[in-house]
Amino acid sequence: MPDQDEVIAFLARGAEARAETHISIVFLHADTAYKLKRAVRFSYLDYSTLARRKMFCEAELLLNRRTAPELYRRVRAITRSASGGLEFEGPGEPVEYVLEMRRFAEVDLFDSLARAGKLTARLLRDLTDNIVAFHQQAERTPRDGAALLRGVVEGNAANLAKAGFDPVLVEQVNTACRAAVEAHAPLLAVRGPGIRRCHGDLHLGNIVLWQGQPLLFDCIEFCDDFACIDPLYDLAFLLMDLLRRGERFFAALVFNRYLDRTAEAEGVAAMPLFIAVRAVIRAHVLAAQGRDKEGKTYLALAAEALRPAAPRLLAIGGVSGSGKSTLAAAVAAEFAPVPGARVLRSDVLRKTLCGVEPETRLPESAYTPQMSARVYAEMHNQAVSALAAGYSVILDAAFLRQEEREAAAVFAEHMGVDFTGVWLDAPDEVLIARLDARRDDASDAGAAVLRLQRELETGEIRWTRIDAAQPKAAQRDAVMKSLARG
Repeated sequence: MPDQDEVIAFLARGAEARAETHISIVFLHADTAYKLKRAVRFSYLDYSTLARRKMFCEAELLLNRRTAPELYRRVRAITRSASGGLEFEGPGEPVEYVLEMRRFAEVDLFDSLARAGKLTARLLRDLTDNIVAFHQQAERTPRDGAALLRGVVEGNAANLAKAGFDPVLVEQVNTACRAAVEAHAPLLAVRGPGIRRCHGDLHLGNIVLWQGQPLLFDCIEFCDDFACIDPLYDLAFLLMDLLRRGERFFAALVFNRYLDRTAEAEGVAAMPLFIAVRAVIRAHVLAAQGRDKEGKTYLALAAEALRPAAPRLLAIGGVSGSGKSTLAAAVAAEFAPVPGARVLRSDVLRKTLCGVEPETRLPESAYTPQMSARVYAEMHNQAVSALAAGYSVILDAAFLRQEEREAAAVFAEHMGVDFTGVWLDAPDEVLIARLDARRDDASDAGAAVLRLQRELETGEIRWTRIDAAQPKAAQRDAVMKSLARG
């Protein structure tokens, strides 16, 4: 391979720091970063010639401008000067090509935000919306989804054999992954036409908060097998990263927001497999770097993701302002399989049926009895799909009428899953204060709606009653106790 020492020395002049991997070096200057591709070749990547490094620099620029045009400036040629040294874009022959980027603060990486405990629900919601928009616009690259994932699983097995992990756990994970691929092969095949040129390396270290907005950067440009994938498999890397960091609440939030905003729910049965495969890749990569102890935690996560779980149905009812959605989000991550239960919120479903974004306010005409019946029917349909895929479901709706509550219990019996219903309530002054404080929420209800709800005849409420005025942690514990009682 060509010697790049002279180029490295040239780029290092005036650099404040550098970041190195086995395939690249990034030189950090005041407001600029230069990314040099190492002259290396692996089974999945070939940067061995100048022509190929130029080609992949141009591809990286083009592909990353899909999501972060603010960061990706241009490809620059490093040429030989008349004096024999190196310079940018001189008249001499090019000796190397680098990608010029705008430098950002490391503290603004989502990886750094997670370590500092600065991730928020709003940040993760905005991030998910950006991922949705990116996936929907990404180029379609139809492939055999089953064959593609089967190849990844077998590659993982070969790498795990060299990793030095507990052979019993390795065999357990390999067996479970292979069985899951075969079980989901028909689904993966059906989803093949929906494969797109995605990000491919969508973890928190490749997301930055730039001018208040989450930006995805550093996507895979060097291998179609890594980048041209099922959008849910792309999302799975982010979910796996959050789960590994103990951010289960945020993983469930991202999972549900993504499904709320897309038509990808039909593929959700494969999500535990996708998360497991992502975790295994990370496990053997870390082992290859001599970080076996850390790698073992990823292997354990893979085993957890593939562990069978019995789905169940939880319904959370109550008047507006009682905190149904907050509680649903708080308990979603407690359900297996990862990343948690599918939360079906009536407010969000209503917005989807009306063709608007969840936080868009609707006119009163969208709240007719006929429209409400459509919302509950859609909730039923999506619950059937999620339960059939092996995920527990949380129904988040008012359930003010006795027949609606009874229908939820009958539905659970029909689906053959355990059912728990909880009812939230609190004094009106507490509820009104919450409704008045709401901002940027999927619910359009205010104090006037609450007063109308109080006038309705709810019938006998047999669900577990929970005081919605108490702290959220206490409400969550009450729900978990109710679930434990069955």
